[in-house]
Amino acid sequence: MISFTQTSDTSELKQILALQQRNLPKQLTEEEKKTQGFVTVEHDIEILSKMHNLHPHIIAKDNNSVVGYALSMSTSFKNEIPVLIPMFNEIDKLDIHPNFIVMGQVCVDKAYRGKGIFRGLYDTMVTTFSGQFTSIITEIDANNTRSLKAHEAIGFSDLCTYETEQQLWKVVVMSI
Repeated sequence: MISFTQTSDTSELKQILALQQRNLPKQLTEEEKKTQGFVTVEHDIEILSKMHNLHPHIIAKDNNSVVGYALSMSTSFKNEIPVLIPMFNEIDKLDIHPNFIVMGQVCVDKAYRGKGIFRGLYDTMVTTFSGQFTSIITEIDANNTRSLKAHEAIGFSDLCTYETEQQLWKVVVMSI
Protein backbone atom coordinates (compact mmCIF):
# COMPACT_ATOMS: atom_id res chain seq x y z
CA MET A 1 0.00 0.00 0.00
CA ILE A 2 1.29 3.45 -0.94
CA SER A 3 1.53 6.06 1.79
CA PHE A 4 2.30 9.75 1.42
CA THR A 5 4.34 11.58 4.02
CA GLN A 6 7.30 13.91 4.52
CA THR A 7 10.93 12.88 4.68
CA SER A 8 12.13 12.09 8.17
CA ASP A 9 15.65 10.64 7.88
CA THR A 10 18.80 10.37 5.79
CA SER A 11 17.90 6.95 4.41
CA GLU A 12 14.85 8.46 2.70
CA LEU A 13 16.97 11.28 1.27
CA LYS A 14 19.41 8.70 -0.11
CA GLN A 15 16.51 6.81 -1.70
CA ILE A 16 15.37 10.06 -3.35
CA LEU A 17 18.86 10.51 -4.79
CA ALA A 18 18.91 6.92 -6.09
CA LEU A 19 15.51 7.40 -7.79
CA GLN A 20 16.72 10.71 -9.20
CA GLN A 21 19.84 9.10 -10.65
CA ARG A 22 17.74 6.50 -12.50
CA ASN A 23 15.69 9.25 -14.15
CA LEU A 24 18.34 11.73 -15.29
CA PRO A 25 18.56 12.20 -19.08
CA LYS A 26 22.00 10.57 -19.19
CA GLN A 27 20.42 7.32 -17.93
CA LEU A 28 17.51 7.26 -20.40
CA THR A 29 17.05 6.56 -24.07
CA GLU A 30 15.52 9.24 -26.29
CA GLU A 31 12.30 7.21 -26.40
CA GLU A 32 12.17 6.93 -22.59
CA LYS A 33 12.69 10.68 -22.23
CA LYS A 34 9.89 11.33 -24.71
CA THR A 35 7.35 8.89 -23.31
CA GLN A 36 8.28 8.64 -19.62
CA GLY A 37 9.75 12.06 -18.86
CA PHE A 38 12.94 12.85 -17.00
CA VAL A 39 14.41 14.96 -14.22
CA THR A 40 16.95 17.68 -14.90
CA VAL A 41 18.61 18.72 -11.65
CA GLU A 42 21.12 16.41 -9.99
CA HIS A 43 21.15 17.09 -6.25
CA ASP A 44 23.63 15.91 -3.64
CA ILE A 45 22.94 14.80 -0.08
CA GLU A 46 24.14 18.11 1.37
CA ILE A 47 21.70 20.35 -0.50
CA LEU A 48 18.86 17.83 -0.20
CA SER A 49 19.43 17.72 3.57
CA LYS A 50 19.49 21.51 3.85
CA MET A 51 16.22 21.72 1.93
CA HIS A 52 14.72 18.96 4.11
CA ASN A 53 15.77 20.73 7.31
CA LEU A 54 13.73 23.79 6.32
CA HIS A 55 10.75 22.03 4.69
CA PRO A 56 10.79 18.20 4.62
CA HIS A 57 10.18 16.77 1.17
CA ILE A 58 6.98 15.00 0.17
CA ILE A 59 7.43 11.29 -0.55
CA ALA A 60 5.41 8.29 -1.59
CA LYS A 61 6.42 5.05 0.08
CA ASP A 62 5.62 1.42 -0.58
CA ASN A 63 6.43 -0.13 2.80
CA ASN A 64 9.90 1.31 3.52
CA SER A 65 10.83 2.13 -0.09
CA VAL A 66 10.56 5.64 -1.52
CA VAL A 67 8.76 5.25 -4.86
CA GLY A 68 8.09 8.91 -5.58
CA TYR A 69 9.01 12.36 -4.36
CA ALA A 70 8.24 16.06 -4.70
CA LEU A 71 11.06 18.21 -3.37
CA SER A 72 10.09 21.11 -1.12
CA MET A 73 12.24 24.13 -1.80
CA SER A 74 12.16 27.47 -0.02
CA THR A 75 12.99 30.57 -2.04
CA SER A 76 15.93 30.99 0.34
CA PHE A 77 17.70 28.39 -1.84
CA LYS A 78 17.42 30.56 -4.98
CA ASN A 79 21.20 30.84 -5.32
CA GLU A 80 22.13 27.34 -4.11
CA ILE A 81 21.42 25.34 -7.28
CA PRO A 82 22.97 26.99 -10.37
CA VAL A 83 20.57 25.50 -12.93
CA LEU A 84 17.60 26.99 -11.03
CA ILE A 85 18.94 30.54 -10.69
CA PRO A 86 17.46 31.65 -14.07
CA MET A 87 14.02 30.40 -12.95
CA PHE A 88 14.18 32.51 -9.80
CA ASN A 89 15.37 35.50 -11.84
CA GLU A 90 12.33 35.12 -14.12
CA ILE A 91 9.95 34.77 -11.16
CA ASP A 92 11.45 37.92 -9.61
CA LYS A 93 10.46 39.86 -12.75
CA LEU A 94 6.80 38.90 -12.37
CA ASP A 95 4.17 40.68 -10.33
CA ILE A 96 3.10 37.71 -8.22
CA HIS A 97 2.39 37.20 -4.54
CA PRO A 98 5.77 36.35 -2.96
CA ASN A 99 4.35 33.77 -0.56
CA PHE A 100 5.02 30.60 -2.58
CA ILE A 101 7.02 27.41 -2.21
CA VAL A 102 8.95 25.88 -5.09
CA MET A 103 8.48 22.24 -5.93
CA GLY A 104 12.11 21.55 -6.74
CA GLN A 105 11.58 18.31 -8.66
CA VAL A 106 9.01 15.54 -8.87
CA CYS A 107 9.66 11.92 -9.84
CA VAL A 108 7.81 8.62 -9.65
CA ASP A 109 9.55 5.26 -10.01
CA LYS A 110 8.83 3.64 -13.40
CA ALA A 111 7.13 0.63 -11.82
CA TYR A 112 4.66 2.91 -10.00
CA ARG A 113 3.64 5.30 -12.77
CA GLY A 114 0.01 5.57 -13.81
CA LYS A 115 -1.22 4.73 -10.29
CA GLY A 116 -2.08 8.20 -9.02
CA ILE A 117 1.19 8.76 -7.16
CA PHE A 118 2.00 12.00 -8.98
CA ARG A 119 -1.37 13.44 -7.95
CA GLY A 120 -0.95 12.03 -4.44
CA LEU A 121 2.41 13.75 -4.03
CA TYR A 122 0.92 17.11 -5.00
CA ASP A 123 -2.23 16.58 -2.94
CA THR A 124 0.01 15.92 0.06
CA MET A 125 2.13 18.97 -0.75
CA VAL A 126 -0.99 21.15 -0.93
CA THR A 127 -2.28 19.80 2.39
CA THR A 128 1.13 20.19 4.04
CA PHE A 129 1.82 23.76 2.92
CA SER A 130 -1.63 25.32 2.45
CA GLY A 131 -1.47 27.15 5.78
CA GLN A 132 1.98 28.58 5.08
CA PHE A 133 1.99 29.40 1.36
CA THR A 134 -0.52 30.61 -1.24
CA SER A 135 0.90 28.72 -4.21
CA ILE A 136 3.36 26.16 -5.52
CA ILE A 137 5.66 27.09 -8.41
CA THR A 138 7.86 24.79 -10.47
CA GLU A 139 9.57 24.80 -13.83
CA ILE A 140 9.50 22.13 -16.50
CA ASP A 141 11.76 21.55 -19.48
CA ALA A 142 9.54 22.35 -22.48
CA ASN A 143 10.67 19.07 -24.08
CA ASN A 144 9.33 17.07 -21.14
CA THR A 145 5.83 16.63 -22.55
CA ARG A 146 4.80 13.94 -20.05
CA SER A 147 5.55 16.27 -17.14
CA LEU A 148 3.87 19.25 -18.80
CA LYS A 149 0.67 17.26 -19.36
CA ALA A 150 0.72 15.79 -15.84
CA HIS A 151 1.11 19.22 -14.23
CA GLU A 152 -1.66 20.69 -16.37
CA ALA A 153 -3.97 17.78 -15.48
CA ILE A 154 -3.73 18.49 -11.75
CA GLY A 155 -4.30 22.23 -12.01
CA PHE A 156 -1.03 23.99 -12.77
CA SER A 157 -1.19 26.91 -15.19
CA ASP A 158 1.51 28.74 -17.14
CA LEU A 159 3.25 31.59 -15.38
CA CYS A 160 5.98 32.31 -17.94
CA THR A 161 8.30 30.75 -20.48
CA TYR A 162 11.97 31.57 -20.89
CA GLU A 163 15.04 30.28 -22.64
CA THR A 164 18.50 29.75 -21.23
CA GLU A 165 21.47 28.10 -22.92
CA GLN A 166 19.25 26.91 -25.80
CA GLN A 167 16.82 25.25 -23.40
CA LEU A 168 13.19 26.35 -23.18
CA TRP A 169 11.58 26.30 -19.73
CA LYS A 170 7.95 26.64 -18.65
CA VAL A 171 7.34 28.03 -15.20
CA VAL A 172 3.97 26.90 -13.86
CA VAL A 173 1.93 27.73 -10.77
CA MET A 174 -0.89 26.20 -8.74
CA SER A 175 -2.80 28.06 -6.03
CA ILE A 176 -3.13 26.28 -2.71
